[in-house]
Amino acid sequence: MGNHHGRTSNGHRKNHYIVPNSNSAAPPYYNNPSAPSSQSQPSSSSSSDMGLSLPYAHVDSNLRALAGQAEGFGRCAIGGLHGPLYHVTTLADDGPGSLRDGCRKKEPLWIVFEVSGTIELSSYLNVSSHKTIDGRGQKIKLTGKGLRLKECEHVIVCNLDFEGGRGHDVDGIQIKPHSKHIWIDRCSLRDYDDGLIDITRESTDITISRCHFSQHDKTMLIGADASHTGDRCIRITIHHCFFDGTRQRHPRVRFGKVHLYNNYTRYWGIYAICASVESQIYSQCNIYEAGQKKVAFKYYTEKAGDKEEASSGCIISEGDLFIAGTQPGLLDVAAQHTTFHPSEFYPTWTVEPPSDSLKQVLQHCSGWQSLPLPADQLPAAKQQ
Repeated sequence: MGNHHGRTSNGHRKNHYIVPNSNSAAPPYYNNPSAPSSQSQPSSSSSSDMGLSLPYAHVDSNLRALAGQAEGFGRCAIGGLHGPLYHVTTLADDGPGSLRDGCRKKEPLWIVFEVSGTIELSSYLNVSSHKTIDGRGQKIKLTGKGLRLKECEHVIVCNLDFEGGRGHDVDGIQIKPHSKHIWIDRCSLRDYDDGLIDITRESTDITISRCHFSQHDKTMLIGADASHTGDRCIRITIHHCFFDGTRQRHPRVRFGKVHLYNNYTRYWGIYAICASVESQIYSQCNIYEAGQKKVAFKYYTEKAGDKEEASSGCIISEGDLFIAGTQPGLLDVAAQHTTFHPSEFYPTWTVEPPSDSLKQVLQHCSGWQSLPLPADQLPAAKQQ
């Protein structure tokens, strides 16, 4: 049996979990007592009486309902909300009707697919600002290389499959430099030569949700290296993701603020989470299930480029569930640095107490899903 591990260091209050009854359509929310009462959902029965589901069920109601709906730091991402539809009609790497052609255009676009299959990328596919790459309705696999989000903002990437990226420094999704307001949702990522998602060089305000990571070593890097002190601005939310036997970096963090909640991480090969120089990680209601390596949290010491002394980062664990002999590996409270609390930045987020039911949902409902493409019910100008 596992046990829950909670902390209230630095004066932070304990969270209150608001769980709807089985007849309620509203998701459970974290209740911030300082927020307006309209943001709290009614409380009733226990989680055992409730059918668990992932957040964002409402975003499939119409095509553009994704815009501005991310929880956490990426909540402002609107993608191509105010642009026309762009239809991908070919699996070719480039040319008219290709994904690359749509992504390079400067105007806002909501990109959808009329074809299914594999797009073999010969080079990084650069995504410009105000784009939604919406893979609902088809099965699109990207291979060879990955997406590069460079100096862009307001990008949504939804329901794509990434596999088999080859070459030096080839990531599934590379976010750098100076990119912001990004939401990566419901994607499957595996088997790249470098990272699956890397977020570095002052890229910030990003949410990664409902993704499935597998068959990989260095899964997710946040913060480039100890010399890039500008990465102190990084703020990332990772929630309802399934890290499925990947070896390390779930994530590894330098400098940034990272809120992790309701993720399921199992069978890592080195560690689950790593806090390095000046990082602040808030791990809330996640499930950690060890394989041969038992320690979930690691601390690496590095010297920031503008400091004389080396330091590691900080991890706060609140309500996490450690099972199968998992050892948290947390530092003593007295050794912790001051860390942020998510409610300083956003008032509500969907969170369940960790449970076997949550674990089962994340195993089956994260990553690419076979979904219909929602109807575009309103003109772009009226979509809010």
